Amino acid sequence: KRIRASLLELDHTPERLDGILITHEHSDHIAGLKVLAAKLGIPVYCNRHTAGEIRNHHDCNFNFRLFETGNSFEIGDFGVDTFPIPHDAVDPVGFTLHTPAVQIGFLSDLGHGTRLIADRVRQAEVLLLETNHDVDMLNNDPHRPWSLKQRIFSRHGHLSNEGAADFLQQLVHADLQHIFCAHLSRDCNTPELVREEITQKLSQLDATQVQVHITQQNKACPTLRIASKKKANSDEKSVATTSS
Repeated sequence: KRIRASLLELDHTPERLDGILITHEHSDHIAGLKVLAAKLGIPVYCNRHTAGEIRNHHDCNFNFRLFETGNSFEIGDFGVDTFPIPHDAVDPVGFTLHTPAVQIGFLSDLGHGTRLIADRVRQAEVLLLETNHDVDMLNNDPHRPWSLKQRIFSRHGHLSNEGAADFLQQLVHADLQHIFCAHLSRDCNTPELVREEITQKLSQLDATQVQVHITQQNKACPTLRIASKKKANSDEKSVATTSS
């Protein structure tokens, strides 16, 4: 229901989706899949190992479109490239989506940045980047056991605000226009801390042309209008994403 409501904010409906991209099998990323994909028959794009884990958790007939991690394919007007990311899932991936007008990098749920990831998204004009937690807030959180904190802090856990800012040194380039900060912890992060950390790093990198957007779990991201590289007119492309 929440995904449908977010799509309606953008004047879209789930029935109009050409496909759903799955990065990995954790519950916060596939919780709505049964209703959204199985009932509507929307194709679900993921690798074989992730599909196996989804089948183990959901007794549904999904319309899987399987890919091998590292391969490329097309969904409608978008080309999609896939690449491995470090996270504690069976075979987690990141994506780049591209048309003649724009390239979009999607990096969520990764414990640290790698050279391979940087190479795959280095030309992106739009980048969705995990900024999961503030290190001090997570350290001082009284509700999470130390074992969970260790998992989050690990190199296969989640990217902190500081970690994301440091990784930007490998990602920023002259054509980068937008950064969407994603996957914020509800109680171990704040939008204000994220914006401060990321904008400070962008200023240090002399990348003040980049607009910073903070995603929210209960609100849709804005639709961007991207000027085409090959045409004088504008070409609008939108991608529906969720942040948990």
